[in-house]
Amino acid sequence: MYGYNEKYDLIVISKTGQIGEIVNIYGLVVALPKSSHQWEKTKQDYWVREELPKPLQKIQSIFQWNEMPSTFKDKWVDYIEEEFDRREFGYWFQNNGKPTYITGAHYMYLQWSSIDVGYPDFREANRIFFLFWEACKADKRSFGLDYLKIRRSGFSFMSSSECVNVGTLAKDSRIGILSKTGPDAKKMFTNKVVPIANRLPFFFKPIQDGMDKPKTELAFRVPASKITKKNMYDIDQEQMEGLDTTIDWKNTDDNSYDGEKLLFLAHDESGKWLKPNNILNNWRVTKTCLRLGSKIIGKCMMGSTCNALDKGGGNFKKLFESSDVLNRNANGQTKSGLYSLFIPMEWNMEGFIDRYGMPVFRKPDEPVVGIDGEMITNGAIDYWEAEVESLKDDPDALNEFYRQFPRSESHAFRDESKSSLFNLTKIYQQIDYNDSMINEHFLTKGSFHWQDGQKDTKVIFSPDTRGRFLVSWTPPKNMQNNVISQRGVKRPGNEHVGAFGCDTYDISGTVGGGGSKGALHGLTKYNMDDAPSNEFFLEYVARPQTAEIFFEDVLMACVFYGMPILVENNKPRLLYHFKNRGYRHFCLNRPDKHYNKLSRTEKELGGIPNTSEDVKQAHAAAIESYVEKYVGLDFSGAYREPDVIGSMPFTKTLIDCAKFDINNRTMHDASISSGLAIMATQKHLYVPEKKESKISINFARYNNRGRTSELIT
Repeated sequence: MYGYNEKYDLIVISKTGQIGEIVNIYGLVVALPKSSHQWEKTKQDYWVREELPKPLQKIQSIFQWNEMPSTFKDKWVDYIEEEFDRREFGYWFQNNGKPTYITGAHYMYLQWSSIDVGYPDFREANRIFFLFWEACKADKRSFGLDYLKIRRSGFSFMSSSECVNVGTLAKDSRIGILSKTGPDAKKMFTNKVVPIANRLPFFFKPIQDGMDKPKTELAFRVPASKITKKNMYDIDQEQMEGLDTTIDWKNTDDNSYDGEKLLFLAHDESGKWLKPNNILNNWRVTKTCLRLGSKIIGKCMMGSTCNALDKGGGNFKKLFESSDVLNRNANGQTKSGLYSLFIPMEWNMEGFIDRYGMPVFRKPDEPVVGIDGEMITNGAIDYWEAEVESLKDDPDALNEFYRQFPRSESHAFRDESKSSLFNLTKIYQQIDYNDSMINEHFLTKGSFHWQDGQKDTKVIFSPDTRGRFLVSWTPPKNMQNNVISQRGVKRPGNEHVGAFGCDTYDISGTVGGGGSKGALHGLTKYNMDDAPSNEFFLEYVARPQTAEIFFEDVLMACVFYGMPILVENNKPRLLYHFKNRGYRHFCLNRPDKHYNKLSRTEKELGGIPNTSEDVKQAHAAAIESYVEKYVGLDFSGAYREPDVIGSMPFTKTLIDCAKFDINNRTMHDASISSGLAIMATQKHLYVPEKKESKISINFARYNNRGRTSELIT
């Protein structure tokens, strides 16, 4: 049955009741229709658009159809009925010897949507897009899709086509258009939507109210009736009571379409909303336009390339990440309600699509006929790699190229290098490497717990996909829970191996449910034990329901690894938690002062303040030094071989460091935590030097020979 199948946790887009191939598209499991056609090899083994038969080209409206003789209608009614069926059920065709299914919306785009170059070509990347879109429409839990795209992917035309497709079928509905600016939305409406609507064949085209080329609203007051054998002779104006469906656009604003009911919203260039406009605020408003209570009554087709993070890209990134189909709430919806989709650039790069719509990834042994009839002699990935190589000395140009033609999500969300304190080239080299690896083989998500639930005994680590910890290394059993107890004092037994850094918080909840997250990072030192050297091995960035849960998580990690921790002491509840449980000596004192120079509270609890300008600078310098030595590639060969990549596996932390702002540290939990871990493992660098006294005391000396003492000068 069409829609979400809870039993098998998949989305059926077949409207025939028969299921064929089941595919996984970016985490969404989709059941396609089953083809009942017996396929034989034909000469036409790829997509070719069929022109509207010439006799029907002369008919401009349903009323002209009524005037046609019955013999004419008998001849063409089957053709028209078939077009309606293809629009509703989708279409099968043979492509390079393989039966290939496209959805009805995709068929309308390829067959009847006139674009700037004529009519679209068939591309496998667009087929994937429309299959995903059909699943979003079928799934009652979804508000639509959020498409992270490459430049020139055809999204604007595809969404314009769907505006017309939905708008010419629905009754008493409204279709909306938004873009990065009001003029862009208007341009999409006048240059794409209106021409597509005007060039539909008469049997799909409703009677239009107003001008042929409207500037603000396309109004369908009388619907296009479906011509069938039963009504082919008696369609008249009295049967057409009015569709009252409109397509319009709005100026870019957080409150665009506020309070209005929408059946479909085309949201173009949503990753480029500049201040004061905010795509997150706008989506919170427009989302309500697509629902009535708990019922979703409309869908949004959102898509964009991504600007730099401080130019609208950051908010779009948050929206995209909150649309992950693998992370749902108790209602089965993603946090945003949308479903995120990303298709890498090599699938849809101009000049590298063959005549079957398939991408040419690598340089072919023999030239391949392209979709435009030109010969393809290179591969999309080869071309991309050559561009990257040529731009490696220009970080800003390279990052812009990555954002326009991304091969991974992290490429799409790259920031400008001039806005980063640290070496962004190295950071992104490491991120690229991490993206190329199967992280599940190197990182384990899990949780810590006390053995048998008895606190202050032995800590156990358990892999758990819902866990808050991400680890790349756990110590061998002989090093686990290495806690030295002497006279009731507990000390870390693996302090020589590594240490933790922590950015803590004191209050469980904040007004509005916001607030920064707690962060914990573990880092090893250079060591001769069975442990990696100078590598981060643990990442924790989360905000559990209560602060006490966070405190206990941190304590268990320290006990399990047997390592000390450096904590910011301006929020002391975590430090009190350690002290009250007998773990005061796990909490490092600030390394930049001698013990006798510490305040009373610092002696009692340990920790380091985050308000001192010296500490801020030392913290940033610690991260900068670590990035230069252990992140990305070291072309100079100063720290390792030039072709050996660094070993920092935690991409979330790298991304946070890339956008770290020393003057606004509040939201950079991962950077604060990881920097403290670096300082904890290098505390010898911050020990203040003993200053020699400048006061010189000279005692007078006398020669006591003889009867009278003489002053020695």
